[in-house]
Amino acid sequence: MDIVWVASEMAPFSKTGGLADVAGALPKALAGRGHRVLAVSPMYKDVPEAVDTGIKVIVHLFGHDHLVRYFAVDRDGVRWVLVAHSSFRREGIYGDSKGAYGDNLFRYALLSRAALEAARFVPGLDGQWLGDDVVFHANDWHTGLLPVYLHALYRPAGVLRRARVVLGLHNLGHQGTTHAEEFGGLDLAGRWWGHLDFHGYLNPLKAGVVTSDALVAVSPTYAKQIMHDQGFGLESVLRARRTDLIGIPNGIGPEWDPANDTHLPAHFDVDHLEGKKACKAALQRELGLPVRDVPMFSMISRLDYQKGVDLVQSITPWLLSNDVQLVMLGSGSKEYEAFFRRAEQRWPRQARGWVGFNEALAHRIEAAADVFLMPSRFEPCGLNQLYSMRYGTLPVVHGTGGLVDTVTNASPGRDDATGWVFRPHEVDAFQQAVGWALLTLTRYPAAWAKMQRNAMLRDSSWDRSAALYEAVYGNVLARPV
Repeated sequence: MDIVWVASEMAPFSKTGGLADVAGALPKALAGRGHRVLAVSPMYKDVPEAVDTGIKVIVHLFGHDHLVRYFAVDRDGVRWVLVAHSSFRREGIYGDSKGAYGDNLFRYALLSRAALEAARFVPGLDGQWLGDDVVFHANDWHTGLLPVYLHALYRPAGVLRRARVVLGLHNLGHQGTTHAEEFGGLDLAGRWWGHLDFHGYLNPLKAGVVTSDALVAVSPTYAKQIMHDQGFGLESVLRARRTDLIGIPNGIGPEWDPANDTHLPAHFDVDHLEGKKACKAALQRELGLPVRDVPMFSMISRLDYQKGVDLVQSITPWLLSNDVQLVMLGSGSKEYEAFFRRAEQRWPRQARGWVGFNEALAHRIEAAADVFLMPSRFEPCGLNQLYSMRYGTLPVVHGTGGLVDTVTNASPGRDDATGWVFRPHEVDAFQQAVGWALLTLTRYPAAWAKMQRNAMLRDSSWDRSAALYEAVYGNVLARPV
């Protein structure tokens, strides 16, 4: 198949969260399965290895013609296509210290149009042009207008007549909603307003939901939740598309493998765990903690309300009344960043809170820790619980979204547990689950070793997920135009 994978951020070229990790991994897995893949994203900053293709297109939006250029990076079997335009070259991806950029609708409408044009004019890695029956994999609200433009501008002109669009739903909490008067700048006929209209506002995500051929949420449980209580207003729209909506869990790439992770001071695998102890000692030295073989709890997270950082904050005094260490990494809310700093000051021999983001340190924390804390209020899929299990760091997670789909709860009679799943989202339930983790680690080493082995052997590869996406693409291509 010919696949054009489109996202507003794509690791390693740009990243604010999990979407970038998915966008940087799934196209490679699809290419590895024999498909021709273009992966399209904005060029927010210079990419030294990117080559100017010499291909340029003109896109008309908001009353003006805009020149778009295409740069390419060819690697891992994928042609990574970076869309160059002055509106993308800013301090932040979606906004700056003053908030979201006021012209984001224009910027991502431009991306959607540029991706459609890329399918026409940018050849694949093999130098061949893509076919007319290309599958576009759009993602979240930023590319919600892509299927609208396909239906409104391209098919009527006899272009991309057999193309299909699959829309990936990563986080319904962000929908790109803006004022209705912005519609006039989108170069769409008035009859298309109904597809974008949501209670009198312009909603790009709603437009993508109602015009795409298939919808894929990033976990089976999240696919159900967004139709009922986590759709942020789009529940009824999604229920109307229930037969076209499925959930496929994310995977993790080969860079998350403790046997060859370049960020680690020592390597290990499921049958040779000595290196994990060495990683703990090295991290303790790096962070200035006492080098002791004590239980180490960890959290790596964006620091906001969604992630349940308040639950970690609430149980920290109890947790650190035990002979344990707590290592945290993240940035976001000033309140939670202050919690990190206070924890270090109050428990200098037990707690460290690194404010900011450090990819290499994230790998070392996953390798060193025994338990990973992930009490998200909602979590469409989540990746850190997958990283943790791969590294033999057992997760404690809230029973929501992809967390409940990927972590098997330790309960009586289960021999396949990989962590602890708690409900409801309350301090007492979370503390009880953390207590069970601590008790198992310190009192029941055989049970701990079994769970650790289960976790490390879990297949979280992208190839597994790519096979499921492949089936979705094949299904929509088989439908009549």
